[in-house]
Amino acid sequence: MNGQRNQPFIVRVNGEIDLDTAPALRRALAAALDAHREVVLDLSEVTFMDCAGLGAVVRARNQADRSGRRLVLRGTSGCVVRLLELTGLQRRLAVEP
Repeated sequence: MNGQRNQPFIVRVNGEIDLDTAPALRRALAAALDAHREVVLDLSEVTFMDCAGLGAVVRARNQADRSGRRLVLRGTSGCVVRLLELTGLQRRLAVEP
């Protein structure tokens, strides 16, 4: 048995998450959540995220909830933290340093 099955699957994102890039993120998170019990979204190299990116994250969170999976945000930068605070989502999303 593969010992890595219990390890979270990591989706790393860099640059900007906006209207142009959010659909690719949405697809990547959906596929990861279909295949893994826990998915970590590493945002440590994200320089900007708008509401389209936030929508992709919320959609993934909802998918995780429906399927008994876990989505964790890690390495949130100042711009992402600010967006989560403004929307009140920092209380609904699992966020790690």
